[in-house]
Amino acid sequence: MAASRPRREHTYLTFVTDSSRWDRYVPRADDIIISTPPKAGTTWTQMICALLVFQRSELYRPLSQISPWLDFRSSDLDEIIGDLDAQSHRRFIKTHTPLDSLPYFDEVTYLFCGRDPRDVFLSFLNHWDNMSDGFMRRVASAAGGEEVPAKLPEDPNELFPIWMTVGASPWMSDGFPFGGVLYHTHTFWEHRALPNVHFLHYDDLKADLGGQMRKLAQRLGIAVDEDRWPQLVSAASFESMKEGAARLAPLAEVDAWKDSRRFFHKGESGQWRGVLSPESLEVYEKVFAELSPPSMATWIQGGSRAAGDPKLL
Repeated sequence: MAASRPRREHTYLTFVTDSSRWDRYVPRADDIIISTPPKAGTTWTQMICALLVFQRSELYRPLSQISPWLDFRSSDLDEIIGDLDAQSHRRFIKTHTPLDSLPYFDEVTYLFCGRDPRDVFLSFLNHWDNMSDGFMRRVASAAGGEEVPAKLPEDPNELFPIWMTVGASPWMSDGFPFGGVLYHTHTFWEHRALPNVHFLHYDDLKADLGGQMRKLAQRLGIAVDEDRWPQLVSAASFESMKEGAARLAPLAEVDAWKDSRRFFHKGESGQWRGVLSPESLEVYEKVFAELSPPSMATWIQGGSRAAGDPKLL
């Protein structure tokens, strides 16, 4: 049986993103679209793609300009499209839009990076708190003000059950107000047999960054001289990226963060332990049992080694 093809079934319009902006996208045969839930390894995946494409550790521009967030409402879409049109290198574009709202082309590569939802949640709490007041005003202005969510609960265990059970969009199962993991993952999971849909996992990158980068290069059809690998892997490390936060943190060039280095906060797995209460974890287990196929649940919580699936890098 042939693998099913993704279809654009929804338009995601939030206080941050507008997926209809993808209507302006004109594909090239070797484009890479990086689609991840927020705080699941997006910038890490972008950096790895940059290192593989350019094969040097120093980037010629800030990462978020080389690899723009196309559906970010606060950015000038004409400028983004013009910039992408002018790029002569292999393009790699960022989005937090699930696959059920992205244009699908056989000649384009789609990358998804997964991460344990509990770690995503803890990472986003830091992310939210680190946003600068000026950036929040810019986002609110682009959204017309009324769509920006009210102040979030300060207690993680008050917000977590909401995030796990209320969709960021009406058809989503989780993620309010900043985007969920389970629904987004599922839109990719059901199309994982497609030859141009590839998976990374945060835990796999932490366990064997060099090996994962080599596998991704093979999937992307990129040849790298053996003597270049050490510097490329070093440049993709958490420590190197934190050191280069001024040019690597998304939107750092427009002062989006109180502290750009804090964007690369801990980079740890299992940080939810000791923070999420037994009651929160009970909600988590219940939602997982109801909404996640067993194979997807195993993979999203532990990566390819846990899932035992070679397709999942």
